[in-house]
Amino acid sequence: MDKRTGQFQPFILLVALVVVCESRVVKVPVGPLVHVEGQAVSIRCDVSEYEGPRDQEFEWSMVLAGDHQLQLISTFDNTYTDISVMDRVKTGDISFSKLGDAAVELKFKKVRATDSGVYRCSTPSTDSVISGNYNANVELKVIGDSLKVATSIPKPTVSEGESVELHCNATRGFTEHTFLSVTWSIRKGKNPLEEILTFGPDDKIVVGSNYIQKYSDSGFQLDLRGGGFYGLVLKGAMPTDQGEYTCMAREWVRQGEERRNWQKILERTEEMGKVVVTPTAQSLVVAVEKNTTLNVDDTLNLTCKVSANGLPTLSLEVMWLVKSVNGSGSPRVLIHIGRDGLLQNGSEAVGVSRVNAGKLRLLLHKVEVSDSGLYSCLVKAWLPQGNRRWYQAAEKISDPVQVLVTRQEPQFKVTLEAPLTPQFTSDPTELRCQVTDLLNLQDGRLGVSWSYSTNTPGDVSQKKSPIASLNEDGALMTGSEYQQRLERGDIAVSRREPNIFILRVLQTRDADMGSYFCTVTAWTPARQGGWEKAKDVQSTPVIVQWSPKIPVLRVAAHRVREASTGGSTFEMSCQVTGQNLQNPGYSVLIRFEETLGGKSRKVLSLSPDSVLQLEEWSEPSRIDSVVLEKTGQLEYRFRLYGAQVSDRGFYYCDVTAWTRDQSQDWIKAVSAESNKIEIAFADTGPVFNIAIHLGAKKVLPGETVKMKCIMSTLGTTPNNGDVAFDVRWFQRPERAVDNGGITPLISMDRLGVVKKTVSNDSTQCSLERTDLQTFVLSVHKTQDRDVGEYYCTATPWLLSPATGAWTKGQDLTSAAVLLSVNIELWESLKMPVGYGVVAAVIAGLLSVLLGLAVSHCCFSRNPMHMPRPRNQKLPKLMDLEMD
Repeated sequence: MDKRTGQFQPFILLVALVVVCESRVVKVPVGPLVHVEGQAVSIRCDVSEYEGPRDQEFEWSMVLAGDHQLQLISTFDNTYTDISVMDRVKTGDISFSKLGDAAVELKFKKVRATDSGVYRCSTPSTDSVISGNYNANVELKVIGDSLKVATSIPKPTVSEGESVELHCNATRGFTEHTFLSVTWSIRKGKNPLEEILTFGPDDKIVVGSNYIQKYSDSGFQLDLRGGGFYGLVLKGAMPTDQGEYTCMAREWVRQGEERRNWQKILERTEEMGKVVVTPTAQSLVVAVEKNTTLNVDDTLNLTCKVSANGLPTLSLEVMWLVKSVNGSGSPRVLIHIGRDGLLQNGSEAVGVSRVNAGKLRLLLHKVEVSDSGLYSCLVKAWLPQGNRRWYQAAEKISDPVQVLVTRQEPQFKVTLEAPLTPQFTSDPTELRCQVTDLLNLQDGRLGVSWSYSTNTPGDVSQKKSPIASLNEDGALMTGSEYQQRLERGDIAVSRREPNIFILRVLQTRDADMGSYFCTVTAWTPARQGGWEKAKDVQSTPVIVQWSPKIPVLRVAAHRVREASTGGSTFEMSCQVTGQNLQNPGYSVLIRFEETLGGKSRKVLSLSPDSVLQLEEWSEPSRIDSVVLEKTGQLEYRFRLYGAQVSDRGFYYCDVTAWTRDQSQDWIKAVSAESNKIEIAFADTGPVFNIAIHLGAKKVLPGETVKMKCIMSTLGTTPNNGDVAFDVRWFQRPERAVDNGGITPLISMDRLGVVKKTVSNDSTQCSLERTDLQTFVLSVHKTQDRDVGEYYCTATPWLLSPATGAWTKGQDLTSAAVLLSVNIELWESLKMPVGYGVVAAVIAGLLSVLLGLAVSHCCFSRNPMHMPRPRNQKLPKLMDLEMD
């Protein structure tokens, strides 16, 4: 091999690879392209993988036999067009449209059958190397318009629930590679067309969005008989299915690579006509036979007639209703039969049967008077909706018919009398209601109702208040106004005999005077169980009345003790006199008025049970200053201690008489006020008193003794900060009684400054104020010089609220107290006791010393008294005698 050739092999291989990767590609749609004559057609051509300028030029031609070409149109050469098609190019019947730099579209405004053939798209070369394809061919088939559509609706007017058949015949001349589809649509009013269902192409079914549920419920059925016949059956038509129907036939071809895409080439629509669906509610008629009158225990037979279009297809739900004869109140369901024919509500006494598809019979055996009323038949019509679902298509109720059931009602008379009437208030009352001439009650029962009216029988309108009643079971039912009295037992209702009823008022009040009635009710057994009212008979009224004696109460007050000055005691007595009161109790309330006829204030009260209670006496320091007590059967006394200026005014007794009812509770009878007693004294200002108190009159020397000087105020009490005292303590010794004791022992002025007299420095004492009006003198380590009489003097000072100046009052001197110290006994025993104690101590010491000395001498000289060993025995007595 040539060495140079071997060197160029890699280069040649690289060039070949570049050429393969950059080969030009001209592409047209995959044919054949099928179109209908007279339609606009466009064929697209694209070029890619090319060199040179971005904007490429194209040429379209038609390939004829022998590989000849009929030049049609060029994007860059106006002379390219063949003369045979020049007119069509000039008129625009044949044209092109650039879709981009590398794409063009050949367009036929109205394609002709002669345009069928193979079309070639060519691109002039702009590549440096010729590579790839520079043209591409596609086949165009032009077929004739042979699609025809014929429609019909065999039954355009149907009843709700029936089926609607929509027939559509679509025919065409056979052409290879074309397919048909048929679409049924509806127009409701002025709304746009709405697709129902499309069959095809390729036998596919597409359901409109609003009809998916109906299709799922098997509401559509296709009828494909062949020969171009396409039928759609709408099962169970509804009023919403009413409208103008159309049938649309389309012709399709497959295009694209592997022919996966459908391309519509022809479409034709025909009006089918209008479908009218008559609602069941318009045709449904429900009627019940005429009125009837029956006797008790007869059988009620009523027939409900139902008619409607398409009645056999309907499922009927039936309810028999009844309400009162006068039409008041809501109807009651007597029996209810569901659309499946099963009993949903009713009783064994009521029967329903179906005579035929349009007749339903009601049977009610052994009717009672309570069965009287207005009977009607309510029918609900149901239609299937697919998948075992139903919907209510209509509902109608018949006009009511009147059913009257008569019977021989109980006959009886009612008489009311008063065996016991009150003569006075709180006397008992007894009324007796008796039923006589009783007929036709049989197994029935009697009940009674008692009522009361304040009006007399001659009044036009009588408002009755129910007292109580006994129902058919003998249960007591109380009226709201008398409930408490019945619960307390003040009023009793009873049945003495089956036909005698008793009303007893144990304590009749004045408000109980009036007219009384009793109403007897006859009850008969009801068929459903329980009892029903048969008849009411009211008695003539009985008047309960007496001449009441009005209770009278008088109260007289008189002064027992006059409060002439401030600080004195006021006492008042109230005498009570009552008439026409039965076993009364009295409550007394003391009232106070600052001015005659002014606003009163409650002071304190005493209840009928003798419970004393402070009312509006709000001075805590004077709680014990007022007293109210019962001093006699009908006498009460009020006492006010330490009267002050603020207590001046008028006092009187407010007395209330009470009587007891059946439950022993107090009931107010009458009230009265006494005459008014005045407290009036001149305000001379406060009066001060002074007192002295000694804790222990006899003490031992060295002890501390305390004495209190106590001030008190009578009359008008000043405020705490408006009074002060100068206090002085004096000692009057027993051995110096004649000196008069004019020099104070110790003193405290009104400012609280304590001063001790210099001449009395020998006495150890102190002075303190423990409260506003108490001053305590303490004598410490009492000696004989402290024995004597002690007393205190005080000077009150008052602060004027108006001027703010202090005013000195009169001096006050207390009584004297005697202080004794047990000095004589001590003085007499002091020396002997002292000497005796000293002598006893000395004698004891001497005795001890003498005893020690004697014992020491005796033990040291006598060997017998020497100590011996512990184990040495004493010599026997016998041995001593032998010596």
